[in-house]
Amino acid sequence: MIIMKTGATQEQIDNVVREIAKYGFRGDVSHGEYKTIIGLVGDERKAPFEHFAALPGVKEAIPVETPYKLISREYTKLFKGPSEDKQIKVGKVTFGGSKPVYIAGPCAVESHDQLFRIAEGCKNAGAHVLRGGIFKPRSSVHSFQGLGGKDLKKAEEALIWLHDAGKQFEMPVVTEVRGENQVDLIAEYADILQIGARNMYDQDLLTAVGRKKKPVLFKRHFGAGVEEFLSFAEYIAAESNKNIILCERGIIPMGKGKNYTRYTLDLGSVPAIKKETYLPVIVDPSHAMGRSDLIFNMSCASIAAGAVGLMIEVHYDPAEALVDGAQAILPQDLEKVIKACNNIHEIVSPKKNKK
Repeated sequence: MIIMKTGATQEQIDNVVREIAKYGFRGDVSHGEYKTIIGLVGDERKAPFEHFAALPGVKEAIPVETPYKLISREYTKLFKGPSEDKQIKVGKVTFGGSKPVYIAGPCAVESHDQLFRIAEGCKNAGAHVLRGGIFKPRSSVHSFQGLGGKDLKKAEEALIWLHDAGKQFEMPVVTEVRGENQVDLIAEYADILQIGARNMYDQDLLTAVGRKKKPVLFKRHFGAGVEEFLSFAEYIAAESNKNIILCERGIIPMGKGKNYTRYTLDLGSVPAIKKETYLPVIVDPSHAMGRSDLIFNMSCASIAAGAVGLMIEVHYDPAEALVDGAQAILPQDLEKVIKACNNIHEIVSPKKNKK
């Protein structure tokens, strides 16, 4: 990190950015109220820190050990003073604000009527953001791949439905980007771009999505550790896009015998991640559990663990759902989840100005 002196001019900051570019780095510039920090993006093993420290306007240049420095609390402390949690605003919705955010909707968009019926139910239940899968990453090639599949024309029609449903019910919309060839199309209609667990390691996709400068919902891979998860989130941040919503969605369960849940919901990772980064953390209990009868309990536990929001699959008739019907809940059950979680949040959230 290159720490600029208080009062450093814009000309001096620009000069530092040009100078580090000569050595093959990109500069991530963050402005605080009194201080500006420039993070180096690239292989820093041969970085001439002494040279950078001697440039006009530079206070000091220091190496940072963590592989996810741009999203680390250490980084934000340097230019913002006391550690602050990041708030990400999407329309009228704020992730990391004073209240939890609830993302809800069908796992897969199946038809115009299905989507609008579920969207209305989610809105009435108290949800803030509408989700709906257009391109579905499936384990089997014989399974329903979403209305998009490999047909971009059909995908665009479904994206228009999702966009229109969001407008009608006043909810921002989120959908998954499965490949680089979908980024431009989805970014045209979605308010939040989702990177699913299976694509957490796709560096080129992360870079392409990051460059769109739209909020990114980034899911942890079911085999990834916390450091690995945050390190790959750094690929998005390296494109000067720190509007990243981290999502815990369960890790591979240990042991043998019958699996009572699809994955193990690693709720300990929520407070652990929040100690490492200023980014908001949400939980997807639907994909973690794979069972609708466990969603209420694990939703409550997620908010108690410090999650700032939830992502829950909803369908008016789960038995008819083409994808993951076993984990979808009814709109009236979503309402119960939201009410309970809001009450829990009131209890566990730190109260400002509390004596």
